[in-house]
Amino acid sequence: MNGVFVLRAGTLSLKVTRRAVAVCGVLALALVALALWAFTLGSYPLTLGELAAVASGTAGTGVRTVVLEWRAPRIVAAVLFGAALAVGGAVFQALTRNPLGSPDVIGFTTGSYTGVVLTLLAGALAGGLLTALTVYLLAFRRGVRGFRLIIVGIAVGALLSSVNTWFSVKADVDTALRAAVWGAGCLSAIGRPAVLMASALLAAVALAAPVAQHRLRRLELGDETATTMGVPVERTKLLLVVVGVAATAAVTAAAGPIAFVALAAPQIARRLTGRGTSVDLAGSALVGALLLLGADIAAQHAVPGVVLPTGAVTVCVGGEAFLLTA
Repeated sequence: MNGVFVLRAGTLSLKVTRRAVAVCGVLALALVALALWAFTLGSYPLTLGELAAVASGTAGTGVRTVVLEWRAPRIVAAVLFGAALAVGGAVFQALTRNPLGSPDVIGFTTGSYTGVVLTLLAGALAGGLLTALTVYLLAFRRGVRGFRLIIVGIAVGALLSSVNTWFSVKADVDTALRAAVWGAGCLSAIGRPAVLMASALLAAVALAAPVAQHRLRRLELGDETATTMGVPVERTKLLLVVVGVAATAAVTAAAGPIAFVALAAPQIARRLTGRGTSVDLAGSALVGALLLLGADIAAQHAVPGVVLPTGAVTVCVGGEAFLLTA
């Protein structure tokens, strides 16, 4: 009987893995198609032939400027940032074993916002990491438990939100306006330097992702089981918190607190890949990239003549997708 059970479990696992690979392939193709479409849109419309000419180096100066200088940084940023937010959300939802354990729910995004309000972009990463450390220490009581981490994070996030409001009221008008525009979550001001800086940090997160996924899956079995499998539980949790916060804070520093991607993308990915409650960083990253790129396209082109904050659109897009998969 045990052998039959193991065989069935192994067969089910193989089916889930094949489905996850197939879904990730479809998501990757959809992401490429959406990115190509985004390059063609705008007041200077382009064709796929002109994009191919840019890739081959035969395009004119004007077309190259539109593609490489104007549109590429924003499209690349949307893809990278969406993936990073989704990975951060997947890490925290797995750590807390709760679908609400997202960085924007438990206060880490708000902490990054506080860092930017204080230093106007120089301190977002420090603000996010400091908030994470504060929440971790407050939640630590003979180990970190998911429910306590969420409750403490929500409390700290509410406190920091009031601090942000106070700073906005007390700051001069120009500083308050810049902080307000950044706080809406927008990719309009993204340029090549911001993309390169964020990409460097996200590359480090990507290198740590395979190890993080392996450790997360062992932690899903329970702290005691993970310990018997040789996983240093508390040290691993702290390192995973740093990875998750780094991914989230890198995006927040460059584009502002973009809501809902970190919350919705991991849950949508799990339903699409059939992994149930198991963490899936690759699927989450692809779904997050699609969500943010789609939201940014809508922010630029949904209302003629009006560019909306991307963060406002992600709430609508992510909310609808979340409801459809709930």
